[in-house]
Amino acid sequence: MKKSLITLLLVLFTVSLTTISCREQKSTGEKVEEAAEDAADDMEDAAEEVGDAVEDATD
Repeated sequence: MKKSLITLLLVLFTVSLTTISCREQKSTGEKVEEAAEDAADDMEDAAEEVGDAVEDATD
C-alpha cells in the first residue's frame, strides 16, 4: 500500500512538472504587437459606438 502511494505521488508530480513547465513565453516584440492590436480593436469599437450614437441622435 505504501509503495503504491509513493508511486502514485511520483507520477502525479512528474505529470504536473511537465504540464506546468511548458508554458509559452512571449517576447517583447510579441507583447508590443499584441498591445497594438488590442488598442486598434478598442479604437474600432469606440468608433462604432460613436457612429451608433450619431445614428440614434439623428433618428
